[in-house]
Amino acid sequence: MTVMQRRVALIALATFASGCSRPPAKLVFNGADITGADYAGKLALPDADGRVRTLADFKGKVTVVFFGFTHCPDVCPTTLANLAEVKRRLGKDGERVQGVLVTVDPERDTPALLKAYVSSFDPSFVALRGSPAQTLATAKEFKVYFAKAPTKDGYSMDHSAGSFVFDQQARVRLYVRYGTGATALGEDIQQLLRED
Repeated sequence: MTVMQRRVALIALATFASGCSRPPAKLVFNGADITGADYAGKLALPDADGRVRTLADFKGKVTVVFFGFTHCPDVCPTTLANLAEVKRRLGKDGERVQGVLVTVDPERDTPALLKAYVSSFDPSFVALRGSPAQTLATAKEFKVYFAKAPTKDGYSMDHSAGSFVFDQQARVRLYVRYGTGATALGEDIQQLLRED
């Protein structure tokens, strides 16, 4: 082998080796990538059947957590309808997507009402309802705002309108703003479903 052939062989080997050690390409999401955030990591609230649920219960699925309430006129039903549409479009993979609604109105949102509400969008969706103190603590953990807003008929609830998306290892990955739509959300969820 000539000196020139050795150099070409070494360059080819170095090129091949550098290609093998290259880190995987960073995923690009439609939602805000909050991977590694120091919030939205703890969730422990009773579901409509009284069983305390945590993020670990949903490992193996991409989980979307949303804070809302059953009397919500537009944001909450739109968010849940979009997530149900994503699950439908994913076909069999939709079984690996979990929707979770945390009520910010435990005063009116009884367990039975919550169960019927989320089931009307998708039978697999889960609703969580804590005491007022638990709800406040969970909202703080997720940096979510909510407050009663008086109306002529009683009150409504003002609240943050985004969703938190967790990967299959129950790690927070994305914050998806309200209005993103089913197509963009579905693209993000598909990427997370493809991860090891």
